[in-house]
Amino acid sequence: MKLSDFDYYLPEELIAQDPLEKRDSSRLMCVERVWNVGDATGSVDVPGFGDSTGSTRVPGSVDITHRTFSDLPGLLKPGDCLVMNDTKVIPARLYGQKKDTGAAVEILLLKRITDTRWECIVRPGKKLRPGAEVSFGSGELTGVIDSVKDDGNRIIEFSYEGIFEEILDRLGIMPLPPYIKHELKDRDRYQTVYAKYEGSAAAPTAGLHFTNELLDEIAAMGVDIAKVTLHVGLGTFRPVKEENVLNHKMHSEHYSISKEAADKINAAKDEGRRIICVGTTSVRTIESAASDDGHLEPGSGDTEIFIYPGYKFKIVDGLITNFHLPKSTLIMLVSALAGRENVLQAYEEAVNERYRFFSFGDAMFIY
Repeated sequence: MKLSDFDYYLPEELIAQDPLEKRDSSRLMCVERVWNVGDATGSVDVPGFGDSTGSTRVPGSVDITHRTFSDLPGLLKPGDCLVMNDTKVIPARLYGQKKDTGAAVEILLLKRITDTRWECIVRPGKKLRPGAEVSFGSGELTGVIDSVKDDGNRIIEFSYEGIFEEILDRLGIMPLPPYIKHELKDRDRYQTVYAKYEGSAAAPTAGLHFTNELLDEIAAMGVDIAKVTLHVGLGTFRPVKEENVLNHKMHSEHYSISKEAADKINAAKDEGRRIICVGTTSVRTIESAASDDGHLEPGSGDTEIFIYPGYKFKIVDGLITNFHLPKSTLIMLVSALAGRENVLQAYEEAVNERYRFFSFGDAMFIY
C-alpha cells in the first residue's frame, strides 16, 4: 500500500482559514455506501448498512449528495448511537527564554506524564539539552529539560506555584494547525461546545460543527449520545514519510471510556442499532478498546492504533468527519471505512463543488 495512493489535488484557497460565524451552517457531504450482497441467487445492491438475508456484504460504490450540517437530524434515526470525543484543547504553545542566555524558546505541550512532567516539542531543540532551564512569562512558570526521547521530543519538569491550568490559560496560546495562517479571534471556536476534559494539543474538529441546540434536537429524536475521551496529540498533523504506509508508526494518545458510555455503545451494538462516530478520534478510541467480538470495556489507556484499508471495524458503522490532508493517516482511516476509490471520488467532487477543507472546513457523513 503506497503513500501516493492517498494523494489528491487541493487548491490552497480551499483550506479554510477561519471558522464560520454559525457552527452548523457548514456544508455536509453525504456519502451513502452501497453494498454488494451475495447469496445463492447472485448479487444485489443494497444501500446502507443492514440487509435481511444475513448474506455476505462486499463494499461497492457510494451515492453522494450535498446538504447543510444543520440537516443532520434528518439523516439520523431514532436509536442511533452518536459517539463524541469530549476532550478539551489546552493553550499548549508556550514562548519563553533560556535562563542562561535569554535565547527565545518555543515549547509545545504534547502529553502529560505526571502533574509536573510533560512530553513536549521544543524549538530550537539542539540548544535545549538535558539540564537546560527555561522561564515563561515573568518567571511564574519554569521548566527544566529532563531527557530527550528517540524522536527528539523532550521530557520537561515544570515548577510553579498555584494551579498549572490557570497559569497555562494566562501564558499559553492555542496551538492551531500549521496550515491555518490567520489569528484565531475567539479561543472557544477551536473547542467543541461539549468539550470537558483538558488534555488535547489539537481539537477533534468534526465536533466543531455542533451547537447545543442541534445536540438537543438530536437527543430529543431518540438518538443516544455517548461521550468518550481521547486527548489528541500533534501526531495527527505529522506527515507520513514512509512510501510503504505499513511502515508508518503512529504516536501514542491517551483515551478514557466511562461505564456509561460503554453501556450505551454495547446496547446499541447488541440491538443492531447504528453506531456513528463524530470524528476519527472517536473511531480510534472505541476501536482501540473493543474486543474482537465488538464488545467495549470501560477503562483508560494509550493507543497507537493505525487504521487503513483492509481494517475490519469491530464497532463503527458510520462517521461524521472533516476533509483531511492528502497522504495523511486520517484519509487512510476514512478510506478503510468507505473504500479508497470512493473517498478519492468524494474528495474530487468536494474540490469541484468548492467545499472548505481541514479543521475549520466543511464536513462529510459516511453512512
